[in-house]
Amino acid sequence: MPLPAIFSDFAGLLFPRVCLACQQPLARGEDHICTACRAQLPYTDYHRLPPADNPLSRRFWGKLPVAHALSYLRFQKHGRVQHLLHQLKYRSQQEVGRVLGRWYGQELAEAGYATFELIVPVPLHARKLAKRGYNQADSFAAGLSAGLNCPWEPEVLRRTTHTDSQTRKNRLQRWQNVETVFEVAQPNRVVGRHVLVVDDVLTTGATLEACAAMLLAAGAREVSIATIATADR
Repeated sequence: MPLPAIFSDFAGLLFPRVCLACQQPLARGEDHICTACRAQLPYTDYHRLPPADNPLSRRFWGKLPVAHALSYLRFQKHGRVQHLLHQLKYRSQQEVGRVLGRWYGQELAEAGYATFELIVPVPLHARKLAKRGYNQADSFAAGLSAGLNCPWEPEVLRRTTHTDSQTRKNRLQRWQNVETVFEVAQPNRVVGRHVLVVDDVLTTGATLEACAAMLLAAGAREVSIATIATADR
């Protein structure tokens, strides 16, 4: 049974819930991110632009056909978004991904992007998954699934090879690092469908490009891309 409000308020005094972006106490009714931070997050609003004007879409021109390239927030060093991603990726705060995914999914649905038929997160290698205990892209996919009312399946894509970190690599090196490390483990789930492949951050796009190429080769009708944040190249 839920605790009466007086006991919840008392528990809040002893163990205050804090905003995962600014670490200030949350008010009653706030959901992991305070109202002030939500208002000040650096939204891209790329989903409101025509495809030809979307700078993310241009990153994939001439490489492979991506129906939509979307990202919720702009990554800024030492800013709220970096702190949120750090909480998600290294502090086991999976609710960050779910909340942002749900908010973004609702915005995408309202903007007419409810044509996706399946959401697939970029997978971690089994070794890294065992070490971390979860895949941060799964959390974002789960939130998007709720916001868009679209199924998500984390087992469709598989990472077959453990690769080095992409952090200090240029675009060519990143592509070479992930070119052959993904496979579609359940091709019957993607054939003839519009698949949305998702990750936490888009930098060069090499990882998402490799995943999208595998999904198209496996028979997906269309592939789109969405991330929590996008970083300047």
